[in-house]
Amino acid sequence: MHRIFGTDGVRGIANRELTSELAYKLGKAGAYVLTEEVHKPKILVGMDTRISGDMLEGALVSGILSIGAEAICIGVIPTPAVAYLTRKYGADAGVVISASHNPVEYNGIKFFNGSGYKLSDELEDKIQYIIESDFKGISVPSGAQIGRKIVEREDALKSYVDFAKSTIDIDLKGLKVVLDCANGASYITSVRAFEELGARVKVINNKPDGININDNCGSTHPEQLMKTVVEDGFDLGLAFDGDADRCLAVDEKGNLINGDFIMAIIGKSLKDQGRLYKNTVVVTVMSNMGLDKALEKEKMITVKTKVGDRYVLEKMIKEGYKLGGEQSGHIIMLDYNTTGDGLVTALQISSIVKKSGKKLSELASMMKNLPQVLANAKVPNEKKNIYEEDKEIEEKIREISQKLDGCGRVLIRPSGTEPLVRVMLEGEDQNEIDKIAQDLAQLIQKKANL
Repeated sequence: MHRIFGTDGVRGIANRELTSELAYKLGKAGAYVLTEEVHKPKILVGMDTRISGDMLEGALVSGILSIGAEAICIGVIPTPAVAYLTRKYGADAGVVISASHNPVEYNGIKFFNGSGYKLSDELEDKIQYIIESDFKGISVPSGAQIGRKIVEREDALKSYVDFAKSTIDIDLKGLKVVLDCANGASYITSVRAFEELGARVKVINNKPDGININDNCGSTHPEQLMKTVVEDGFDLGLAFDGDADRCLAVDEKGNLINGDFIMAIIGKSLKDQGRLYKNTVVVTVMSNMGLDKALEKEKMITVKTKVGDRYVLEKMIKEGYKLGGEQSGHIIMLDYNTTGDGLVTALQISSIVKKSGKKLSELASMMKNLPQVLANAKVPNEKKNIYEEDKEIEEKIREISQKLDGCGRVLIRPSGTEPLVRVMLEGEDQNEIDKIAQDLAQLIQKKANL
């Protein structure tokens, strides 16, 4: 059996790849692995607004109860809320049923440990091993030892909103904000937090019907938000994804402010307050080189990891860093939460705008995006490493790096899911890097298919 856990839990098309049967097994095995040696464990269960959520929740909870654990079902709620509430409620683990930014036909199941962190590869592999062994040697309870389901929704929402509000030390009165909730998990919490802090709020895409999650809205499709902010004269816009663990912003001119810009703005604010450990921000190799230059100018540095917020988090925990994230809007602030938190990110950006008295466009001007281009080379799966093995390709990459000479870079990444090698170039001249990227991709494709 292939590895069922990806970079963010188990994910697939609901009722085909992610079936009720698999959800039941994940609930049972996950509860066993995460609560060994606990007499009567508690597991928190939340989900986003997808139509398949009810089906998968029923199966997942059945698995949890069958091992003798208690399931605290908190309904539709953002992923970062589950991470926070797992700690607040003293639960032994948390589970979220969500496929984040993916279309409605997908769903996913991801676990948090009792400290609110995503699981290590080792624990995920242990869960999979138990499923593959058909629960061999694991005894199941009966009678009074079977688990119970407890529904706790309103208190969970209030507790998370109160927590998110507590991460800033200023109200938002006078600030005009448009929120795009992606018809997802943040449709109550984000609106409530901003309204309670006194902001003037306009909300779009906050009427989930089970089918419209991420449908031409939210952080993956911010076009409507960009238009609304400008047409209605708002100070800024904030876009969440389906499970609200990421957030992108829009300035008053309608420009998209991606995760790199957000990390630059928040990082500078933390540094100015003396709160940024070692003046360091943790990013992935896909962050724009413009972020490096902007932070360097402010006497800050970047530490880079592989693509994926889990790798950013691992580096932050290992080295003690406080701020990290991705271009996509996964922003992790370990002073507040153990995972990317869209609402906390949104409140941080809004409070910086309010405190500074500056427009978001002015704050974002500290960074300039270098032009970036991505070209794909179609290669057989067994030839994905040819760029590290072929002398002509290696020499070409060296020549390009020398030509860019600190004003750009070349990054080669084999696709994890397709027979492709991705060539990414950054530089100061868009036309120049377009041609260089296409030429290099064609060379890799030609040599790989000889």
